[in-house]
Amino acid sequence: MATILLVFIYIFYIGLGIPDSLLGSAWPAIYGELHVPVSYASFVSVIISTGTVISSLFSTKVIARLGTAKVTAISTSLTAIALLGFSCSHSFLWLCLCAVPLGIGAGSIDTALNNYVALHYNAMQMSFLHCFYGIGVTVSPYLMSLALSESMNWRGGYRTVFYIQLVIAILSVLSLPLWKKVKAARQEEETVHVLPLLQMIRRKKIWASCGVFAGISALESTCLIWGSTYLSETIGLSADMAAAFITFYFAGITLGRFFSALLSLKFSDWKIIILGQSAILIAVCILLLTDRTEPAVFGLFLIGLGNGPVFPNMTHLTPVLYKKETSQSIIGIEMAFSNLSIMLTPVLFGFVSGIWGTEIFPVFLAVMFVLMAGCTIVLKIGDSKSRR
Repeated sequence: MATILLVFIYIFYIGLGIPDSLLGSAWPAIYGELHVPVSYASFVSVIISTGTVISSLFSTKVIARLGTAKVTAISTSLTAIALLGFSCSHSFLWLCLCAVPLGIGAGSIDTALNNYVALHYNAMQMSFLHCFYGIGVTVSPYLMSLALSESMNWRGGYRTVFYIQLVIAILSVLSLPLWKKVKAARQEEETVHVLPLLQMIRRKKIWASCGVFAGISALESTCLIWGSTYLSETIGLSADMAAAFITFYFAGITLGRFFSALLSLKFSDWKIIILGQSAILIAVCILLLTDRTEPAVFGLFLIGLGNGPVFPNMTHLTPVLYKKETSQSIIGIEMAFSNLSIMLTPVLFGFVSGIWGTEIFPVFLAVMFVLMAGCTIVLKIGDSKSRR
């Protein structure tokens, strides 16, 4: 039964990934139709991320009260409602309103499922979990590109994705009895120790962990929101071609997590993290050195390939680096910092690109990589000392 439940969890994680790549791939068509500046994508992203940050910070208490299963069902349902709202939108204000439930729905399920899999399954299964997230973020921009190429109808793209999310939400409700059976079979209670926020932020080790997650998400969110626009405005591709080619970035994420799952059979979490960050370094160098279509698309693919394994392996390390009983609280603040980064970095890039243009995209990614790599080194040194 635990294996069947894991399959359901994988499907739910597809639902988490589906909305994340839609805004960036659709934005070149949206901002022109709604007659708003290109930088306004940052405002929608901020609203989504604010909801996700708040949801992540309060998720530990909510999960302790309702349990992982119910939180998952509520979160997937909120996401479906938000996507339906996006598909009916005819104004920028309506987009902003629909962004609220989208963000709230994402935060709790992200924290809940990450901690559940980290505690009850191995590193390979954790990587496959995030591989399914990659499937979600890969499929949705492809569907959006089809909608854009036919009639520039981004609402149709959102509507198609809503139908997929609706099916996932229904499955999450139908799976509630299965969670109870697995819990009974394991003969365990879902115990969640809530750590006070002030107690957590006093620990330097937690700051280093949060810095790594912030760096991962900074790279991911910048590529998610601005990658398509970079390909359109700097590289010179049309809106539908840019939306199609950004799919290579999401394919890189998916493949990176798939290979991470296989590598976890022989390599430790730390070794896979270092391999992933090495691939990102190569990718950033490629983007810095050229503005041609093929190298740019390959560079984005390689960033996805390298960044993909870092998040799941860092998450799987959390119960190892900290106590299992407190991992829910730690993962909660890690997800909060991750989503805070998702909220702020697209805005920051929007501001920077308003001054220097989207040509600054590779330099911006390089700075975010330095943040992630630096915090990783600090955390690894601290972990090595604690094991002696």
